[in-house]
Amino acid sequence: MSYKSTITKRAKIIGVLICLVLLYLVPACNAFKKPMPQEGCEALRQQLQAYVDARAGEGRIGIYFRDLAEGNSLGINEQEPIGAASTIKAPIVLYLFQLVADGAISLEEEVAYQAATDHQSGAGAIQFFTADGTPYSLGTLANLAITLSDNIAWNMLERRLGIENIANYLWSIGGTTVYPEGQNISTAQDMGTYMQAILNFRDAHPELGERLLDYMSHTIWDQDGIPNRIPNEVPVAHKVGSLRQIANDVGIVFMQNRPYILAVMTDGFKDGFAVIAEISEMVYNYQLQKQYK
Repeated sequence: MSYKSTITKRAKIIGVLICLVLLYLVPACNAFKKPMPQEGCEALRQQLQAYVDARAGEGRIGIYFRDLAEGNSLGINEQEPIGAASTIKAPIVLYLFQLVADGAISLEEEVAYQAATDHQSGAGAIQFFTADGTPYSLGTLANLAITLSDNIAWNMLERRLGIENIANYLWSIGGTTVYPEGQNISTAQDMGTYMQAILNFRDAHPELGERLLDYMSHTIWDQDGIPNRIPNEVPVAHKVGSLRQIANDVGIVFMQNRPYILAVMTDGFKDGFAVIAEISEMVYNYQLQKQYK
């Protein structure tokens, strides 16, 4: 047998041995690997989709959810345009606070109430005791616009900041449906995006960011919508909005180890906030199960 053929034969034997060793080692190594997590949040998506389908004959529902611990998100009709109502007040106050952080404006600056342009009935307290020309600081207006959802405070902020400037800011932080044809219309996805923007702002400007989150955590509607079926000890920063048959709630649930963003917008339901509470409960229970896995 030649030297060359001997080398070839040995090479083949070594190759076979290597294959046998790999066949043994690869399964053994895989046994020590951690199981891969389930992809996304498909179980929650299916549950929410079934709920939305079951209520389809009653009205429209838009949902956006984002798990802040894992980064997973889902949407159901999340780009469906629905009247934003007072939920838009949260990103407007965020814009004000961004201007304050940039040194372009002060919360101590005062704006005089102009009844002819600012007055609006509905939510709020300014309408009941304020004479024409009464000055309010921007800080006070921001507080009232969130905690009481004061419509006049909202109008005064819009007048001072400029609706075009507000719209440009909303575009800049990721909004896609921003005052279409001049109407106060948005989507669940955009509202969820604005909640993430508030968290990003809090990280960059802790004092102002925590101030806004504190306003959103202490409103007169803290038993409605998202917080309704969530344990009281779980902090929820949120902003509701309602107008005729529209009922919305958007916010951040600071669940331990599993914080998340939830935006639910509804139109056409007899009790839209009950719908939001049911959806919120599903999401909370889903996150609770993940918390203990």
